[in-house]
Amino acid sequence: MTGLISKLEEWAVKESKVRAVLRRSLAFDPGTYPSAYPYVEWFLRNEEDTWRREMSYLVAGLWAAHWREGRAGEAMSLGKACAVLRNGPSGSESIERRFINLLDSDPDQLPHRLRQMLAVVKEYNLDFEALLKGLLFWKGDQKRTQNLWAREFYRNIATGTETEPQANEEETT
Repeated sequence: MTGLISKLEEWAVKESKVRAVLRRSLAFDPGTYPSAYPYVEWFLRNEEDTWRREMSYLVAGLWAAHWREGRAGEAMSLGKACAVLRNGPSGSESIERRFINLLDSDPDQLPHRLRQMLAVVKEYNLDFEALLKGLLFWKGDQKRTQNLWAREFYRNIATGTETEPQANEEETT
């Protein structure tokens, strides 16, 4: 499982072409851009699972688009990054709506909505290995990844809604 992002990081230091090719791959369906094959196929080896293949290519492309030299700080999950953005001075409720739409994405919508969300959190250092791991479980009946990301978001979001139920309660009494 692990190793794709760390290897891409290693290659990117030596050759910027890696990032350019993988960024370009986002314009295509995941796993269909031949120039990206040398950078991801070694990781997949004999993998026949189509979903795993697609998600590996998608995350490699997202990593390349999101990459910034000298990014400091501990890598955070997507849920936490969205919460930090929502809590920030320019944060708005639209971040939460976008995040919920992402969590509600079916497999066909997921690549597009994920690209949009990562563009919004571009300033944050994301844990792409965790992102890949989560995406591999996206289609599960228990929605394990969606629930994890939602917990990470809502546990890190500023709690400004504590007074709302009381205000509503006062209105009804």
